[in-house]
Amino acid sequence: METLNELQAEKVLSGDQLTSKLATWKAQGLKLVFTNGCFDLLHIGHLSYLLKAASFGDKLIIGLNADSSVKRLKGESRPINKADSRALMLASLFFVDAVVVFEEDTPLNLITTVMPDVLVKGGDYLVENIVGAKEVIDNGGVVNIVDFINGYSSTSLIQKISGR
Repeated sequence: METLNELQAEKVLSGDQLTSKLATWKAQGLKLVFTNGCFDLLHIGHLSYLLKAASFGDKLIIGLNADSSVKRLKGESRPINKADSRALMLASLFFVDAVVVFEEDTPLNLITTVMPDVLVKGGDYLVENIVGAKEVIDNGGVVNIVDFINGYSSTSLIQKISGR
């Protein structure tokens, strides 16, 4: 891949494109990993988390909150970066195989479409509180929780940049 357009075409997928890729990957017997987030300002905490998530399987699929969803979840001043930019940043990572933008506040619909072998969430969640965990487990998958690296968050970066 030599250009941003090629990168976008290869890894930033619509729902239909994702469905096609999923069929291919599942037919090949590949282990699918799914995670999601806003990923507004990409930082080392994100990279560490996503690299760990990718290590749980063969293909890493990221559900990315759309701008309207980020605004509802994080406030009127967010996102800092638009969804197309955030998607390309994630897609540029060699260990990311697909990025899909979703409009809802939770990725439940996307999770049930992907039905990953491994659902990954970061932080101090309990499995029973993770959106989509029940569906994935009921389908024979597993849920892995990855610890965040302390001191790294998009919110803290924004505060630091703005002098707060």
